[in-house]
Amino acid sequence: MKHLFITGATGNIGYEVTKHLSKSDLPHEIFVGVRDVGKASALFKDFSNLNLRHFDFENPDTYSALSGMDRVFLLRPPHLSNIEKNFRPLLEYIKKSHIRDIVFLSVQGAEKSKVIPHNKIEQLIKDYGLNHIFLRPSYFMQNLTTTLLSDIQTKREIILPAGSARFNWVDADNIGELGALLLDQFEIYKNQALEITGYENKNFQEVTHLINEIIRNPLRYRNINPFRFYRMKHQEGMPKGMIMVMILLHFLPRFQKEPEISSIYERLTHKKPGDLGTFIRREKSKLDVL
Repeated sequence: MKHLFITGATGNIGYEVTKHLSKSDLPHEIFVGVRDVGKASALFKDFSNLNLRHFDFENPDTYSALSGMDRVFLLRPPHLSNIEKNFRPLLEYIKKSHIRDIVFLSVQGAEKSKVIPHNKIEQLIKDYGLNHIFLRPSYFMQNLTTTLLSDIQTKREIILPAGSARFNWVDADNIGELGALLLDQFEIYKNQALEITGYENKNFQEVTHLINEIIRNPLRYRNINPFRFYRMKHQEGMPKGMIMVMILLHFLPRFQKEPEISSIYERLTHKKPGDLGTFIRREKSKLDVL
């Protein structure tokens, strides 16, 4: 039996990893690191076999929550972009604590772009000599119902510097399922990088058109340049680091090849990944604000 530690357990992907581990009958003990144990207890009240520990990426005093762990599911919270400040100390602690195995939630194409935070974290993990699996998903469908939701609900717009670049869309549920599987079968895929994608490459014009076919109150996609996007989000109070990461993730694909489609999810789970239409219908109540 392994002791598994999940970071970011109350966020999109961490929650899905926790969910899939909890509902499985795998012979592991599951620990989740959360900033507020009380709130998390309510969130996970229907989950079985969970141990909650106080953990905060920005507070090294909480790193002791990792004591006794064998494997860690590591992700980067969206607002943290200073890798030297927030991740080097954590990885040093992991190394000194003799935790050898990390499944890191990276991003598709991280190995090709040294400017994005995920690339730097991958390199740090290698530098510390840790056994790893880099799980590199494509663009989350859930961005529509989290990061982009405020503009959708209040302005009826998706506002990004993405031009007509095509993104591959993947459901967080599929990522979480694969993350749980990799934590269990770590030795099989150790020291590999695995891309997880859906089977649809669509730009935001196409996605907006698809959404409007399903909802009643239509929205539109507005492409703006990165400088205007930065000013707008800064005025709205978004942290500077998060704005820069959003620009990198949405602007750089305009100058890159269309994303490659991976069959890794279907090969490992023997199921097809979720599609955008199903996701939009599932989340219609959030997107169709009248």
